[in-house]
Amino acid sequence: MSARQDLIDLVRRSEAGQVAQPDTRWAALTVDENLARKAAVLMLFGALDDVPASSDKPLAPADLDVLLLERAHTLDSHPGQVAFPGGAIDPDETPVDAALREAEEETGLDSAGVEVLGALQELGLARSNFLVTPVLAWWASPSPVRVVDYGESAQVFRIPVRDLLDPDNRVMSTVSRGGRTFNSPAFTVNGVLVWGFTGIVLDGLFEQLGWAVPWDHDRLHAVAL
Repeated sequence: MSARQDLIDLVRRSEAGQVAQPDTRWAALTVDENLARKAAVLMLFGALDDVPASSDKPLAPADLDVLLLERAHTLDSHPGQVAFPGGAIDPDETPVDAALREAEEETGLDSAGVEVLGALQELGLARSNFLVTPVLAWWASPSPVRVVDYGESAQVFRIPVRDLLDPDNRVMSTVSRGGRTFNSPAFTVNGVLVWGFTGIVLDGLFEQLGWAVPWDHDRLHAVAL
């Protein structure tokens, strides 16, 4: 079965209520669904470009990457964190509309080449009080991507899924806030740490797809805030 078909099947299972939510110990601590703002992110997968994976482990799928960005370090909200393209949903938009619009604005991609596979269940993002809809998509006709506004993003990049799955690149991020310590699954790739909401969502997605491989959950990586 192809990676694209795996993603399509996951959307179908999600729509049928057959998919458990990712680990939300971090993401859904204090979100009030009656007050939370609505947002959407684009989880865009596609055939691996001409930059090969760093990992040489025989992990499947080997020919796939996902689009991510690093937020500008000068932002007030989540500075320097790696994220999916996305943002708040405007009143006249659907989650799919918002995810595609934000991705165009943040990465310069041509959304005409994006095949939307479907939306997954909403997830809470407590620190910003958002309810986020992940929009799963396939990059049928990839276009160049770049940082459109350096006031918003530090870099835009495509990460090979093989590198994300490699156990050598997996850690448990740990952060302390308000006298409490939180741990969440994370990835050390492309010279950055993918943690928090994005790390939780990717970790849960790989588990749901059946792509995940065992990794050392005792390998801790302290996050400096």
